[in-house]
Amino acid sequence: MPWKDPIQRRRTTAAIAAVLLVALVHIVRVGSYLKGMLFNLYYSFTSDILLPFAAYFLLVLNEINGAFFLRSGWVKAGLVTCVAVSAEILQAFGVAALGVTFDPLDLVMYPIGALAALLLDRTLIRRSRAAGETSRT
Repeated sequence: MPWKDPIQRRRTTAAIAAVLLVALVHIVRVGSYLKGMLFNLYYSFTSDILLPFAAYFLLVLNEINGAFFLRSGWVKAGLVTCVAVSAEILQAFGVAALGVTFDPLDLVMYPIGALAALLLDRTLIRRSRAAGETSRT
């Protein structure tokens, strides 16, 4: 990896892993193996949580590569949430944007996905800093 900083290395690895994992979940169609209520919950909300999660980490990669205005995790989470919520509101008016069916519960799921990514990102940063401090002593 081109970054000597362990925090950047860990965040880059996590970002790539998150995006690949979300893609894999959709490629494998995990929901097709579920039945009943789990099937309905999966197809209703999984993408609404996982896609903002992956989008956050795509922004992490852009931040690392020079988009400095994205340094704040709150900015990344807010941007991802705003885009997803805007698309959902457009769906309410009949405009196909990232989907075609308006579901008001999606407006809750998008921030959950973005905040989950923010928490994971902060945990990775905290652990990297702690590991760096212990290895220097």
